[in-house]
Amino acid sequence: MLDIRPTCEHCNKPLPFDSLEAMICTFECTFCKNCVESIIHHVCPNCGGGFEKRPVRPKQLLKKYPVSTKLVFKPVKLEAHLNKINKQ
Repeated sequence: MLDIRPTCEHCNKPLPFDSLEAMICTFECTFCKNCVESIIHHVCPNCGGGFEKRPVRPKQLLKKYPVSTKLVFKPVKLEAHLNKINKQ
């Protein structure tokens, strides 16, 4: 089951359970759509994988399957990230 993390790892933008802006990689690193498209260029800075739109958890299942409250705020070191993806 997905954690449904509450914020973007890079900019800390809130990404609630029903956000259409949330993007995740295969390890569920969570970023907002703007950061994925404009800053990290569709490459996860943690694993090197791509991103997909995070599914929305149905509201009626939130009580039984609550979303994560764990904040992961780890701004990307942009110069190093861009150098890494440009070498691939």
